[in-house]
Amino acid sequence: MIDSAHRFDREMIVIERELDHLNRLARTLDSRFRLPGTSIRFGLDTIVGLIPGIGDTLVAAPSAWIIWRGHRMGIGRRHIARMLANSAADYVIGLVPVIGDLFDVGFKANLRNVAILREQLGARKQAHSSAQTETSAAA
Repeated sequence: MIDSAHRFDREMIVIERELDHLNRLARTLDSRFRLPGTSIRFGLDTIVGLIPGIGDTLVAAPSAWIIWRGHRMGIGRRHIARMLANSAADYVIGLVPVIGDLFDVGFKANLRNVAILREQLGARKQAHSSAQTETSAAA
């Protein structure tokens, strides 16, 4: 029993490190820069998205990476579907000149996706903690 608890703790440490890395990537893509004199934040997704025809496709790769890492972490299908929907909306609307760029500034699909991952990690930790408490109480 202790081995499984330690294994879970080690796994969570690895996942938390991965989430920190993914969060840095998402911030770089979605909110790295601030428009001077405002609270408006934007990232490389918005800047690269300005390149007609190829910009949005280029930034789709790191967005897909975040989703793939979530899948590898064992995030459920429903949550992966939400992440895919966020990234698909960002990509499709981002293809529309000007409107897509404004959408990128406000929607921040990558930060939303990392938030989904963090939410699921928290739920997984809470479920494990509850199971540990019940097991301890039964013993």
